[in-house]
Order: sequence, then structure tokens, then C-alpha cells
Amino acid sequence: DGKVTPLDVKAGDRVLFGKWSGTEVKVDGQDLLIMKESDILGIIA
Repeated sequence: DGKVTPLDVKAGDRVLFGKWSGTEVKVDGQDLLIMKESDILGIIA
């Protein structure tokens, strides 16, 4: 339906995720990991 829902995580949050979660990408020489929010097990305070 095109509705935008806000994410529970913010840029800079430290998150806990499974070993095989996400996809590794390289952007401007920096290694990053992208994943679905549902793959995040928890946010570390």
C-alpha cells in the first residue's frame, strides 16, 4: 500500500544479529552489512 513505517533502529545503534544474517557490501571502500530489521535480535544499549 506504499505506507512508510519508522524503523526501531537508528544510525549508530549497536545491534545483535545472527551469524548468517545480512549481506556484506562495500561502499566507497568501507565494508558494510545490510539486513532486514526482522533479522536483528536486539539493540545493545
